[in-house]
Amino acid sequence: MEYYATLGKPCARRDVMDQLFQAGMTGIRVNLSHTSLSKCAPLLDRAYRPAARQAGLEGAHLILDLQGPELRIGELSRPVKLREGDDVLLGDGGIPVPQNILHTAQPGQQLSIDDGALLLEVKRSAPAVLLCHVLRGGPLLSKKSLSLLGTEVDTPTLTPDDLDNLRQAEKFGVTHILQPFVRGRRDIEVLRRTLDGLGLDRVRIMAKIENRQGLDRLDEIIETADQICIARGDLGNSIPLWKLPAIQKDIAKRCRDRGKPFCLVTQLLWSMEQRPVPTRAEVCDIYNGVLDGASSLMLTGETAAGKWPVQAMQYLVRTAGEALNAI
Repeated sequence: MEYYATLGKPCARRDVMDQLFQAGMTGIRVNLSHTSLSKCAPLLDRAYRPAARQAGLEGAHLILDLQGPELRIGELSRPVKLREGDDVLLGDGGIPVPQNILHTAQPGQQLSIDDGALLLEVKRSAPAVLLCHVLRGGPLLSKKSLSLLGTEVDTPTLTPDDLDNLRQAEKFGVTHILQPFVRGRRDIEVLRRTLDGLGLDRVRIMAKIENRQGLDRLDEIIETADQICIARGDLGNSIPLWKLPAIQKDIAKRCRDRGKPFCLVTQLLWSMEQRPVPTRAEVCDIYNGVLDGASSLMLTGETAAGKWPVQAMQYLVRTAGEALNAI
């Protein structure tokens, strides 16, 4: 069983990284939606690599989570407070969003932001701007995830930033690539050819299942990828949330039937971003995920932004250990 944390300020110190390894961590994820590999270099050199050596894990996994075809809010000069019932402009003169959102969104469609924390409805559309009504408000920060519910927006498999980061992957000892929003075999083949061309043929591809297209082509993705990642954040945006448990179970079964390892991620211990103890539901979720055959578990905001990163890793590893003992 592999246990992954996501790199961020709370776990950026060497002593915290040491404690994460002592708790059972076996690798770390670098989320490139918010940074670049070169910007993370000081952190990796100062904290992660020495801690891995100290823990006797020279082969600890370093996982790059690419930008890929994911859509995100642009750079904001300061947080924006979206109030329920207000109208807000997206695009020119308003909140920056990708051009393909502006070209695709139509009146009546809904935009989910930050894994559904914020919800807008398009009232009027023009080539360079959208007028939206706030259905679910809250603080909006830069680079938060964005999806047009019920519609697949055409985007490239790899962004220019992805290619820049992949060119540096060998130097940093990257072992795995998390490929976001995989839509089918072709996306994986594009990444595989890119890795082979860079001399990275040993790097493992973890295909993230997080949209309807990925679900529809799951069999070919399982066949082509090295691992599957059940990424429940955006996956839960692309389907009615109450259908997510059954879909997670189905993906897990299809992976087991084909002998394909899979990783479970998103909100495993979400409450521990603010609390030192998880909810009963969260530990039950982890336990059941391991019983369903997960080969790895990944913390995201719990270690990237939370107040209790070490405690979160301890609960993750201990809960999974109980499930493994039951198996």
